[in-house]
Amino acid sequence: MCTAMGAPESCHIKPCFVGHERGTVRWHTRFSLGEQLWLKSMRRTSHAMFTRDFLWGASEAGFQFEMGDAAGKHVDPNSDWFKWVHDPSNIGGKVVSGDLPEDGINYWELYSSDHDLAKSMGMNAYRIGVEWSRVFPKSTTGLQIGVKTSPDGAISEVDMGMADIQALEEMADGEAVRHYGAVIEDLRSKGLKVIVCLNHFTLPLWIHDPIAVRDSGLRKGPRGWYDAGTVVEFTKFAAFVAAKLGDRVDVWATLNEPMVVAEEGYLEAQSGFPPGINMNIPAAKRVARNMVNAHARAYDAIKEFDTRRADGDSPSAAWIGVIHNMIPAQPLNPSDRLDQEAAALMDRFHNRLFAEATISGWFDSNLNGIRDGDEAHPDFGNRLDWLGVNYYTRYVVRGKSPILARLFAGLSVMPEQVEGYGYACEPKSVSLAGRPTSEFRQELYPEGLGDSLVEASEFGRPIYITENGTADSDDSYRPKYLLEHLKVAEKLVDENKIDLRGYLHWSLTDNYEWAQGFDMKFGLAAVDLKTKARKARRSADVFRRIAEGGTVSGIAV
Repeated sequence: MCTAMGAPESCHIKPCFVGHERGTVRWHTRFSLGEQLWLKSMRRTSHAMFTRDFLWGASEAGFQFEMGDAAGKHVDPNSDWFKWVHDPSNIGGKVVSGDLPEDGINYWELYSSDHDLAKSMGMNAYRIGVEWSRVFPKSTTGLQIGVKTSPDGAISEVDMGMADIQALEEMADGEAVRHYGAVIEDLRSKGLKVIVCLNHFTLPLWIHDPIAVRDSGLRKGPRGWYDAGTVVEFTKFAAFVAAKLGDRVDVWATLNEPMVVAEEGYLEAQSGFPPGINMNIPAAKRVARNMVNAHARAYDAIKEFDTRRADGDSPSAAWIGVIHNMIPAQPLNPSDRLDQEAAALMDRFHNRLFAEATISGWFDSNLNGIRDGDEAHPDFGNRLDWLGVNYYTRYVVRGKSPILARLFAGLSVMPEQVEGYGYACEPKSVSLAGRPTSEFRQELYPEGLGDSLVEASEFGRPIYITENGTADSDDSYRPKYLLEHLKVAEKLVDENKIDLRGYLHWSLTDNYEWAQGFDMKFGLAAVDLKTKARKARRSADVFRRIAEGGTVSGIAV
C-alpha cells in the first residue's frame, strides 16, 4: 500500500491505470497543472506564504451540528432533511443510515466551548449556518411583496422595505434569532471572523416536503427548489437575517453546494439526498436555475439590508459569495472521444454553470458551452463578490451515449463515474490509481485541489477554500492530508498568484454526515456522542502549526 498522498499516478516513475478497462496500464510523462503543482510542492520554502490576514478556520452547518441536547429542547423537526432521515422507507431501504440528528453533538448549547477549541487550534475565522426552518418554522408566503418576473419566468426583482422586515419579525422565532446573534457575538469576542451561510441543503417543511415529492414523482409538494416561489421566500429570509444580524456580519454565503442539491436530489435517487428523484435531467437543470435565481435575489436583498460594516478590515458591509463544490472531471481514457466529451460536460454542468451565471449572467441551459442568445440573464449576473471552493476529490468518467439522454435532454453523451476512482472507491482501501481512500470512499487526490483553484480563478473573484477534509476516524492519514493539500494551495499562491484568502477545514468536530449519519468522522476533534465531550486529534496540532506559521514549510507528519 502506498503512503498517503503519494506521487501522482501520471508521474513517469510509476504506471497509472487509465485505460478503457480496469487494470489496463499505460505509461506516460504528461502532467496536469495540478500534478505539476504537486511535484513543485515537494520543494520546501523557507518563508510564510499565506499572509497575516489569511483566514484559517473551519465550517459547520446547523442541521449537522446543532441538535443533541439531553433534554431534547433544541431539536428542529421542521426541515425537509429531518423528515427525510426519519422516513421508514428511507431507513428500511438503506437510503439513509437510520442515525438521527437529535442524537448529535449539541453545538446549540456548546458553541462557546467549541469556539474556544477553534482558537486553541490557531483559527481566526469560523463559518456557521443559520437554519431557515428555525428562524421561520411556519410559512412566510402570507406576506405579500412586490415581485417582477422576466419573460422567461425568472424572478427579476423582489421589492422589500423595512415594513416587510417588521412583518417578518412578527412571524419569526425570536428565540432562534437571538440565539444566532449570541453565537456570532461569541465568535467575535474571541477574535474569530464570522462567515454566515444562509442555506446548507435544508429547507423548511412548508417549502419542501421531500416524501410527498418523491412519492408523487414531483407532482405534489411543496416542491422546494423545483418551484420558482421558493426564490421569493428565500429572498425574504435572506433580507430578514441580513437586517437582524448584519451589524455583526460582513461576510455572507447565500448557498452551500447548490449543484449537489440539483444533481444528487434529481439525478441519483440512491444518493441519500431528498427528494430522491432519479435521472430527471430537466428537473435538475430547473432546480439549478432556480437556485441561481435565488442567489441573485438574495444578493440584492443582503446588500440592501446590511449596510453597516461590522469589521474595519472587511471589503464592504456585505461581501457576498456562494460556496461551490468544485470537482475536476477527468476522462478515463484521454484518447477516447466519448470520455473526453463526458468529462467536458461534467465540468460545464457541475463546475461552471452556477458560477458563470452569477458572474456574467449566462446560464448555459442546453449545456453546449455556447452562449446562445436566449441564455443571457442580466439580472443573474454581476452578483458575486467572492467564490467559496469546497474540494474533496476528483471525478474520473467514461462517456455513454444513451438514446433517452439525447431524446429528452438533448445530450449527446452521459458521464458515468468509473468505479475505483474519485468518489467511487472502496472505503479505507486503495484506488485503481494506487491512492489511499477514505472511510467515505473518497480517493485522496490533492492535485485536484490545485486544478479546482485554477479553474475557480478563471471567474476573476477572490477565493476561499470553504471546505476540505476527510473521513478518518483514527486520524491515520488526516495529518498528511492537511499537509499535502495545503502544499498545493501554497504553491498556487506563490507561483500562480491565485487570490486565495482563506482555508476553512471540514470540520472542527465530528458531526452528522447527512444520509451517512455519524459513521463519517471528519473532525479535527473527536466527539463522544454519549457525553458530548470533545477531544482534539493529532491532526489538530498539525493544523495549528500551519496556521500559526502561515506556511507548510518545515512541518513534518
